[in-house]
Amino acid sequence: MDQLPNLGREQEMLEEMGLKSMDDLFSDIPEGVRRNEPLPLRGPQSEEEIWADAQHLLGANVDLDSRPSFLAAGLARNFVPTMVPMIATRGEFLTSYTPYQPEVSQGMLQAMWEFQTMVSELVGLPVSNVSMYDASTAAAEAITCAVRAKGRKATQKGVVYVSQFVPPHRLSVIRNYTQGGGIELRVLRHGSDGCVDLEHATSAVGACAVYVEQPNAFGELDEGIAKLKGILGENTALIVGVDAVSLGIVEAPGNYGADIVVGEGQPFGIGPTAGGPIYGLFACQKEFLRLMPGRIVGKTLDEDGLDAFTLTLSTREQHIRRHRATSNICSNETLIALMGAMHMALLGPEGLQRLALRVASTTEATKRAICELPGVDLINPESANFREFAVKIPGEAADAVAHMDREGVLGGFPLGEWWDSMSDCLLIGCDERTSDSDIEALTSSMMSWIKEAVE
Repeated sequence: MDQLPNLGREQEMLEEMGLKSMDDLFSDIPEGVRRNEPLPLRGPQSEEEIWADAQHLLGANVDLDSRPSFLAAGLARNFVPTMVPMIATRGEFLTSYTPYQPEVSQGMLQAMWEFQTMVSELVGLPVSNVSMYDASTAAAEAITCAVRAKGRKATQKGVVYVSQFVPPHRLSVIRNYTQGGGIELRVLRHGSDGCVDLEHATSAVGACAVYVEQPNAFGELDEGIAKLKGILGENTALIVGVDAVSLGIVEAPGNYGADIVVGEGQPFGIGPTAGGPIYGLFACQKEFLRLMPGRIVGKTLDEDGLDAFTLTLSTREQHIRRHRATSNICSNETLIALMGAMHMALLGPEGLQRLALRVASTTEATKRAICELPGVDLINPESANFREFAVKIPGEAADAVAHMDREGVLGGFPLGEWWDSMSDCLLIGCDERTSDSDIEALTSSMMSWIKEAVE
């Protein structure tokens, strides 16, 4: 039974509105578009009953923390310090709105500016915005930005080369953004070793942009990417998608000529929420400043000579004429991005390096252990990996994952979900939380599946 005192007062509310029945509320809806038959739903429930049912349904979900997990493929099962949600849930952050009035929003604006500063330092570029929706929208926005900036000088008008190993879900977002915009997407080929084919990269000279990822979809670090800008020249933008944590030990793309750097910010500040929200990173050279998407916070001095912050160059359709807007993303992920800033601030440079080393260490330990099993081979044995690596196994990877799931292990991501030709390949992801017992559970469950598959 519901305990709320206002229940059962529907008639009183209707009389207050000058209506006789609930049906009068919908009298303006034409009869032809109404649904008169009842919906196949259970009867009305009280708040207590709804809550109990919801808890029961949620209890059937598999929590990534409840079992060993090697599922990555774009999101990290990271550890977020308790201090981050403690700070983020303060009213000053949690209830804040877009700071259109800087005179009453200096604290929020400063926090946003600090986020930009940390991202810029992380990727080695002078300008950063206050986040995009995710890595995929950041990549798509980077491509459209590069076409705007390089379109006039490009000899391959409207052409953008995209790495052949960009995950299909990200590529679909890029295609969605570029369709109808006069942008032609071409494939930047990789060699048999998984690295960018530098000879083929010469065909991209004169294009508006080239988009690659470091590490790639298989977690492989490619030294050749550092040579791309020298091949492409100044009239072609180099866009690099990164694993943000890897930059604790891997060279920042801005240091080897990247014009735009994008990536998934989720490993900083928030766990894998399996549906959102997350946030995307976007940083660039000053050349792209007036053409980049998103919100940008600027720092100046007020009339008293004190630091002052304000939104600047907000070239979204919400702020300026729609046809002149650089982005249709009207709601960035400020709160989640600031949680990332809190996490990065708590880590500091030394902490970030230690975090990256831990991820690299668990990746290598897992790779060594799994490759000792019979019939398991690395796709690219000579590659260095960060967070993820891909192996070929003696059977369908989807079957192996299902078997390991029954044994209480999330064994990875079957690459046949992305590419049909790789149905016998498994993408195994690691993180700073991967333990020796997790690795032992993975190898044990994989071995039991191999025995079944061989038999």
